[in-house]
Amino acid sequence: MESVEIKKLSDSELKEKIASEQMLLTKLKLQHAVSPIESPIRVRSQRKLVARLLTESSERAKSTVKSK
Repeated sequence: MESVEIKKLSDSELKEKIASEQMLLTKLKLQHAVSPIESPIRVRSQRKLVARLLTESSERAKSTVKSK
């Protein structure tokens, strides 16, 4: 998911996306701990996606605080 696509998400969609992607990351980590997955790079890319989503969420929170 590109940063442009992330910026287009509404606040509620962003929260839902964060929750679902964090759940997927947790499942990937568990799968990798039990038996190594084919591509461990998937864990890294998933972690980066979650970080991008959380960054966008915090930037939106900061902008609403500054606008008040």
